[in-house]
Amino acid sequence: MGRSEHQMRRGGPDRPTEGTTGAVAANVPSEHWRYARHLESLAAVSGQPGEAEAVAAVLRDPDLVMAESAVVTHLDRRAAGLLADEAFPAWAQAVGAALGGRTFAARRLREWTLLKAVTRGEPWSAAELLAASDWCQRTAAQYLHAGEALRLLAAGARTRRVRNAAAQRLLRRTVVGS
Repeated sequence: MGRSEHQMRRGGPDRPTEGTTGAVAANVPSEHWRYARHLESLAAVSGQPGEAEAVAAVLRDPDLVMAESAVVTHLDRRAAGLLADEAFPAWAQAVGAALGGRTFAARRLREWTLLKAVTRGEPWSAAELLAASDWCQRTAAQYLHAGEALRLLAAGARTRRVRNAAAQRLLRRTVVGS
């Protein structure tokens, strides 16, 4: 019996079934279950031609906040894996078109594009990095290796946490390089 047939017998697609997520508590709200299903469906099409269409389909969920959250989680997972990949620009363009004007998701995709530019030594703007969200600055300080970006964040990031993280990364690079 296929997954959809099993769901129909158990009460439809909005009811969690034991076969999809393990032992599911009876009181799990349907938006939590749908969020997990959206992540599963997006992961299943990652890197395939239908990925942008799947993103658009998730964004049609009636719970707009939950749907956008699932899409942003997917963007974070995919972009992190594609950061140094030549396929990133085409992927970002296709997924960006599917976002349908969702402000938060579109901003996150722009910030991943900025992080990619810094990572690959492509042109990027200091003003853009300093104006980026706390999430973007924190991610840059933790994972990027570009000395120019780390110096910029150590001197002018919005939060002390990011300034300290960037300064520590620079200090470690200096110690290791000695």
